[in-house]
Amino acid sequence: MELSPWLILFSVLVQASVILADTNTQDTSGLIGIADSWKYRPSNWGGDDPCGDKWFGIICIGDRVTSIRLSGTLAGGKPGTLSGDIESLSELQLLDLSQNKNLGGSLPSSIGTLSNLQNLILAGCSFSGEIPQEIGQLSQLIFLYLNSNRFTGPIPSSLGNLSKLYWLDLGENMLTGELPIFDGTNPGLDNLTSTKHFHFGVNQLSGTIPRQIFNSNMKLIHLLLDNNNFSGSIPPTLGLLKTLEVLRFDRNNQLSGPVPTNINNLTKLIELHLENNKLTGPLPDLTEMNSLSFVDMSNNSFNASPASDAPSWFTALPALTSLYLENLQIGGQLPQALFSLPAIQTLRLRGNHFNGTLDIGSDFSTQLQTIDLQDNNITAITVGGTQYNKILILSGNPFCDQGSNNQYCKTTGQPNSGPPPYSTAKNCAGLPPTCLLRQLLSPSCTCAVPYKGTLKFRAPTFSDLGNESYYLLLEKDMTTKLVFYKTPVDSVALYNPSIDVTNSLVISLEVYPSGKVQFVEQDIADIGFLLTNQTYKPPPVFGPYFFISQSYPLANEGFVASKSKKNKLPLIVGVAAGGAVLVAIVLILIVVIARRRKKTNRTEERSQSFASLDMKSTSTSVPQLRGARIFTFAELKKITNNFSEANDIGNGGFGKVYRGTLPTGQLVAVKRSQEGSLQGNLEFRTEIELLSRVHHKNVVSLVGFCLDQGEQMLVYEYIPNGTLKESLTGKSGVRLDWKRRLRVILGAAKGIAYLHELAEPPIVHRDIKSSNVLLDERLNAKVADFGLSKLLGEERGQVTTQVKGTMGYLDPEYYMTQQLTEKSDVYSFGVLLLEVITAKKPLERGRYIVREVHAAMDRSKDLYGLHELLDPLLGASPSSLGGLEHYVDLALRCVEEAGADRPSMGEAVSELERITRLAGGVTESASESMSYASRTPRHPYGGDSASEYSGAGLPSSRVEPK
Repeated sequence: MELSPWLILFSVLVQASVILADTNTQDTSGLIGIADSWKYRPSNWGGDDPCGDKWFGIICIGDRVTSIRLSGTLAGGKPGTLSGDIESLSELQLLDLSQNKNLGGSLPSSIGTLSNLQNLILAGCSFSGEIPQEIGQLSQLIFLYLNSNRFTGPIPSSLGNLSKLYWLDLGENMLTGELPIFDGTNPGLDNLTSTKHFHFGVNQLSGTIPRQIFNSNMKLIHLLLDNNNFSGSIPPTLGLLKTLEVLRFDRNNQLSGPVPTNINNLTKLIELHLENNKLTGPLPDLTEMNSLSFVDMSNNSFNASPASDAPSWFTALPALTSLYLENLQIGGQLPQALFSLPAIQTLRLRGNHFNGTLDIGSDFSTQLQTIDLQDNNITAITVGGTQYNKILILSGNPFCDQGSNNQYCKTTGQPNSGPPPYSTAKNCAGLPPTCLLRQLLSPSCTCAVPYKGTLKFRAPTFSDLGNESYYLLLEKDMTTKLVFYKTPVDSVALYNPSIDVTNSLVISLEVYPSGKVQFVEQDIADIGFLLTNQTYKPPPVFGPYFFISQSYPLANEGFVASKSKKNKLPLIVGVAAGGAVLVAIVLILIVVIARRRKKTNRTEERSQSFASLDMKSTSTSVPQLRGARIFTFAELKKITNNFSEANDIGNGGFGKVYRGTLPTGQLVAVKRSQEGSLQGNLEFRTEIELLSRVHHKNVVSLVGFCLDQGEQMLVYEYIPNGTLKESLTGKSGVRLDWKRRLRVILGAAKGIAYLHELAEPPIVHRDIKSSNVLLDERLNAKVADFGLSKLLGEERGQVTTQVKGTMGYLDPEYYMTQQLTEKSDVYSFGVLLLEVITAKKPLERGRYIVREVHAAMDRSKDLYGLHELLDPLLGASPSSLGGLEHYVDLALRCVEEAGADRPSMGEAVSELERITRLAGGVTESASESMSYASRTPRHPYGGDSASEYSGAGLPSSRVEPK
């Protein structure tokens, strides 16, 4: 049979497509040019098809290169640069070349042509020269890490054009010049109102800190200008940065004049470093700054009166761990309450005029490790009850000058004066094995080659470096998170914590592989990315940090390119030019086929997700889902005594809930859907699928389910004390005072944070409300009812979905856009926070609790003037509601109009833990508490993800209340 011309042409096209690369030729050419500038390539960079051949570190969408991730994998070989060929990768969104010390030279100006770039991560390299002004053209940039290089020259004013910038880290370079501000023509840093991180420490920046650089629209939480050469006064506009949490003006700066009196507007400030400047005027009054943990104003020239009393704010900072006020000439008698602050660890007050009797009292804090009062005017000491047996230095005081041989008059040899540096323990039951060259003994007592580096914490909130609990917490947290991000990590080891010359906490780190002796390229790139890109967020007490790695001895270190760019380009260009028409037709065919196949695959995935879970099945062929048991109708009928009224413990739109007792004696709650229920098959399947994959003490556990005889029933653990809503309304008889309410809401927050940040994939609940928070026998909170929940999928971004939820709790942004993110749950949680303190329905007869609180608030009054709105059962007095103002601040942050302005649930957990401590309540111990990290590209101190900056359509909205 004779073939038609079209069939012959199609056959030719198919054969031609075999020799054509999957990768855009422009991208291929650019990558080859970049590789040539490095002299050495990553292990599998060969051929002409980066996407099709899956070049290491290269991520593609279609035929375009969108990400390059090569953190720490280019070590060894000759030094290289970043070639101007980077401009060829016009679809690039992420460029991570961090932790490659052999990469240096100047950054090419052509990097400014990458109009789609969102993440530029070059930390820990050796780049030098000036930062190109062209970086200011990267209008989509969100994260910019240029720290720990050798950049010189000024900060480009063009960075002020980066309106989406969230994180700006230029620290640890050799930058000079002044801070750029808008001058009427050129932009400046004052234009970056959405940026939360200004990390400019350890440079050679100079000049004054211009007053125009700060304004009330800014959302800064970290302002690090330490270890520079700034002079002049601190601008009063600093007091406008009410979101600020960390402030460092210390070391090498020469700031003068008084500290602005409005500094106490910074009520969220946790770290204040003003030491080693030339500040004058009165010692700042920090009375209103209740969040402060670390204060250092040493070695300044404040106009303090030696005869005056010690500042009253000394005892007004409930979260204070460290007070450093050396050589300030302040005086008076130290109040006994200072030594009883619950979190206080270190008091460094040497070189002042404190006088009279030092009365530590008998109830001094168990956390207090060091009292340094050398060179003051102390004449006597009183310690009630148990003698203080930690470090107390009184040399240079009249008490010691009188010939006293008291141990406190010695500067060395005191109890616990020199604890050995911390080292992670090796858990070897017997004689440890002998490790080969380059291998070290891991904490698990196995020999392996660790990935080494240094963690530098720029502002930890503690000063007791001898407290092992901090390092144990960090070890456990980091190991858990690295494993969670699917890196093959067995354990981490920490060594030699110390304070370096820049006043940062430095800890040596070793990361050990799991199931193998040595990491491979991909492992190193992944771990380096997680630590450099701040995806890994340490426990809050450690504060902002950065990571510098050591070169890792990869077994497959890069090889010299077998073919140069010059040899390969003619082939690429020839194929492209000679077969342009063929390529176009082939691409059309490929796209059509690919789209059909993709659509088919997605349809199959959806259909197979619960294909074996036949909703009408009466057999036991339904698969078990991660431990969920399959019950027959007869079993559930028996354990509920034929669904008797006596066992009826609740009802809703879905049907009724019955108490039952399993043969094992376990109490369970059986939710039985009734015909015509508002909860349909989809919600039923959703709840089974989600609850079978999540396991957390603050999330209700699914025991099993039943699909027998046309019934749909879910079997949960039995929660005896009803819902939070029933407690607030008095229906359950469980009375919750302020501390108990904090404990309950903290537990609920931890459950939601687990769903967002530790569940795999992430889960958005979509119906957070008081009736979906259950209370167990110990009043622990359990988040329940996952019928409306949604998986966010692998990319953790916005999901376009039909709006569902409960009016009053529903996120307005989600309602208007139908774009679902974790921040939709955060809004509902904010409403729940307000419901907890008012005991009012969120929405009732046209009165909306969020609007009511906003209208009634007066920050100048006790409890923000909310006495009339607060639940009378709480007892509306400042003494009985410790931390309420911080609680309200958190609630209002959660219900911000824009999702990007709301905290993450992990941040909410940390803040609620702090509020609970302020209220005198008990949270989990440090070793038991869970920190909630985030996946790429989420970042630490603000909690926003890159997905929140992407555009989305605005389809019509429909609310389906439960």
